Amino acid sequence: MDENESNQSLMTSSQYPKEAVRKRQNSARNSGGSDSSRLSRKSFKLDYRLEEDVTKSKKGKDGRFVNPWPTWKSPSIPNVLRWLIMEKDHSSIPCSKEELDKELPVLRPYFIDDPEAAGVREAGLRVTWLGHATVMVEMDELIFLTDPIFSSRASPSQYMGPKRFRRPPCTISELPLIDAVLISHNHYDHLDYHSVVALNERFGNELRWFVPLGLLDWMQKCGCENVIELDWWEENCVPGHDKVTFVFTPSQHWCKRTLMDDNKVLWGSWSVLGPWNRFFFAGDTGYCPAFEEIGKRFGPFDLAAIPIGAYEPRWFMKYQHVDPEEAVRIHIDVQTRKSVAIHWGTFALANEHYLEPPVKLSEALERYGLKTEDFFVLKHGESKYLKTDDENLE
Repeated sequence: MDENESNQSLMTSSQYPKEAVRKRQNSARNSGGSDSSRLSRKSFKLDYRLEEDVTKSKKGKDGRFVNPWPTWKSPSIPNVLRWLIMEKDHSSIPCSKEELDKELPVLRPYFIDDPEAAGVREAGLRVTWLGHATVMVEMDELIFLTDPIFSSRASPSQYMGPKRFRRPPCTISELPLIDAVLISHNHYDHLDYHSVVALNERFGNELRWFVPLGLLDWMQKCGCENVIELDWWEENCVPGHDKVTFVFTPSQHWCKRTLMDDNKVLWGSWSVLGPWNRFFFAGDTGYCPAFEEIGKRFGPFDLAAIPIGAYEPRWFMKYQHVDPEEAVRIHIDVQTRKSVAIHWGTFALANEHYLEPPVKLSEALERYGLKTEDFFVLKHGESKYLKTDDENLE
């Protein structure tokens, strides 16, 4: 957190009571109340099959988290410099707003004009893409966000760093009532300080934050108190909604926000398991064996949000970002009926052309014998309703 963040954090946290801190190790395990917690609620409802076969999180000798698969290779400083200096950037973001509006239109989300319509109460599921890895999911009488970023830049400073070339479809004040937020990891394009503070200011302790192991202290410094910090395969729920279980599941990635905090925070994906629907959020990831484990343990899913962008050049990006073909393999591995494409068309974070990911996705789907409606692409602000009882999309 930079100096500006620290100052703003102190100003914000002073508005909230300070008595709520983490529960002690010998306290009862429950999901009620708004206290921040490092403990998981071990559910009796889930079938914990394959308990011996799943990959648990792992730390190195220095106490920092590591990826436990041979598919991983750490991004070294020489390779980062080689990418930045030697590789050509093919992203070709237009300077013309008119051209961007034509190629990547930003729609007005339905809930701005009709906020009472938000919330799916029957056996269906609605997803709205709000740009990058931010989706709003309505399922099983809950509404939640993934990796919310509403800021102009994915950076410690709003004056430099990756700038979004498509604006957010809505402001935080225009959102409907949000019950929970899922955070996959702490990179700036997935954990945005200003969005966290604004969401907390609007919803306060009524909003439950589900975050990776190691992130609780940062969240508390932002003023957030209703925070649940989980390790891989641990679970919890939103108070009053015990039938919907949020499980933190593995992915292949890494964490860093400052010069010295590499991998002190865990990264991962999320599996949301309800009585009517199951949703999977892949977060940011390279391709690895974890997704087959997740599919065997919690599949089939009704919908998955899977990244398709920021993948070139492959020699550098493949360990941390899947390409569209690998995204389709994740779709298959987790056994999801439908998937929505995320992590593209918002920030220029890699070297592929800004419109290439959906094209490559369509080609990959054809190679795997799947239809475009099986793994669909939304416009910014667009929603899709999935009727999970009869497999029809409206």
